Amino acid sequence: MKCAYCDSKDCYKGKDCVELKEEAMKLYTGDDLLSMKVSTSIESRYYMEKTRIEELILYAKGMDHHRIGIAFCIGMEKEARIIHKILENDFEVHSVCCKVCGIDKDEFGLERLHSKDGVEAMCDPIGQAMVLNDASTELNVILGLCMGHDILFTEHSEAPVTTIAVKDRVLAHNPLGAIYSNYHLKRRFGGGS
Repeated sequence: MKCAYCDSKDCYKGKDCVELKEEAMKLYTGDDLLSMKVSTSIESRYYMEKTRIEELILYAKGMDHHRIGIAFCIGMEKEARIIHKILENDFEVHSVCCKVCGIDKDEFGLERLHSKDGVEAMCDPIGQAMVLNDASTELNVILGLCMGHDILFTEHSEAPVTTIAVKDRVLAHNPLGAIYSNYHLKRRFGGGS
């Protein structure tokens, strides 16, 4: 499949380009079907009206979730505190910082960002998932975890995971800025618009 290169997007009008429609439809049952109903109702009722945080609240309520977890990067502790407080208005919230277990990078022979002196704690997305799993969260939110750490967190989280913000230190946490900026597109990726 190379849908990105398709100009017609006939699937938007109901065409089954891959002949998987019947098989896929059978999988929309139980919580998967409920998730689809809740997310579709949010899109239908609030298109271009609600922020991602507001949509998160609507989704969690629609799914009847009561415990939400936030796995955040230490560099976004201010944002994590604000989002934690917002979500506490409606949910039991558990938040966990990326440095949670204080494991020194030297334990795994990991490259260090800073000098060789003293402990440099690694990010611990598996530890973050363990903490939120122990709290029996029903939905977990990623806030600015590093590339790869977000993947490990998602893989080890027992609860479904959504992302509220991704990390992009160069573009103020807006990775699509590289696509919208001709400078970045041409200089870094050899393309252009």
